[in-house]
Amino acid sequence: MNLKSRKLIPFAIFGGLILLAVVIKMNPPEAPQRGNFGGPQMVVETTTVKRQNYQVQLQSYGTVQPRTRSVLVAQVSGQIISVNENVRDGGFFEAGDVLGRIDPRDYEADVRIAEAALADARQALAEAEARSNQAREDWERLGNSGDAPDLVLRVPQLEAAKARVSSAESALQKANLDLERTRIVAPFSGRVLRKLVDVGQVVSPNTQLAEIYATDVVEIRLPVRNRDLSFIDLPESFRFGDADGKPKTAVTIHSDLIGDETWNAQLVRTEGAIDATARQLHVIAHIEDPFGPENVGRAPLKIGQYVTAEIAGVRQSDVLVIPNSTIYQGSYVYTVEDGLLSRKDVEIAWQNDNDAIIANGLKHGDQLVTTPLGQVTSGLRVAIAGAERSGSGGGPPAAKRPPADGERKPAEPKQNGAER
Repeated sequence: MNLKSRKLIPFAIFGGLILLAVVIKMNPPEAPQRGNFGGPQMVVETTTVKRQNYQVQLQSYGTVQPRTRSVLVAQVSGQIISVNENVRDGGFFEAGDVLGRIDPRDYEADVRIAEAALADARQALAEAEARSNQAREDWERLGNSGDAPDLVLRVPQLEAAKARVSSAESALQKANLDLERTRIVAPFSGRVLRKLVDVGQVVSPNTQLAEIYATDVVEIRLPVRNRDLSFIDLPESFRFGDADGKPKTAVTIHSDLIGDETWNAQLVRTEGAIDATARQLHVIAHIEDPFGPENVGRAPLKIGQYVTAEIAGVRQSDVLVIPNSTIYQGSYVYTVEDGLLSRKDVEIAWQNDNDAIIANGLKHGDQLVTTPLGQVTSGLRVAIAGAERSGSGGGPPAAKRPPADGERKPAEPKQNGAER
């Protein structure tokens, strides 16, 4: 190759590149573009929000306590000579039962001494009355005019004799009372919490003998959340008995200490002050006759037993109630409008563990999404499950769900005996 040809090679390459660029510019490559997909991206289940009447059930808790609780104490001193066989921890007794006896011999002797002292005092009074009457007769027999002085008629001595009789009578009454107190009698029908003494022990006045409680009624102290106060009829009145003649609020008590047990109770009063620790108001529920015949065969309530309670609140009329599971972060829900997912902020008037009453944010007839959703965006096109079959729902037909792992893929329809 001569020198002239070598000099033309660079110009030829440059010219070829320019020609290629012109060709590419006039005929640019076209990549196939994917068309816009207008179908639903997920299928959700919904429920129609409706106005309804709703019975509010307030949740609370507490421990069982006796309404009447007492400590039996000795009122006289002496040795305990007998104890009722029912005076054991958990034992039952009836009002008037003798629960124990203190040695009465000293007090029987005191009664006899008091009876003798009373007899002496009465004999002295009789003598004083006789002397007083004799003095009056002597005054009149001597012809004295006017009333005789008290000293002449021995009135002071007579009054002193009467006072000694009264004192002797009181001493006898006290001796009989001390003798009676050697019998420790149950003041009410109840049950023993703790037995503190036994036979042979010497006690003095105010020695504790047993801790007991009445079994006619037990009560549960129930806290009420501040936000629930407007949804409950508090049993408060300025007069005794039922407030304004209204029926008492029903309470259902639950316990799973020994199986699932339920008791019917009633609210009877409201405490007069806010609890300083919990900053909540407490109400008191009563269970009548918890150990009565109707409760035979079930696990009896125990003092100090933890229970939960459902308090019947004020019945709500024409309200929107939705499941708690449809509320996200306690502030918003999802609805379907014209086939699009819509996020709506809601204001909750009241809620328990299962339901919520909505004050603002939803209206009657809204399609509330009940399917649990993850990170989704408002405006996402969705289909309502079952809308295609029922011919309702207002949205596009549901998107086909791809078969899960291990699930058999359905066969394609055939046409004229051959697969499409």
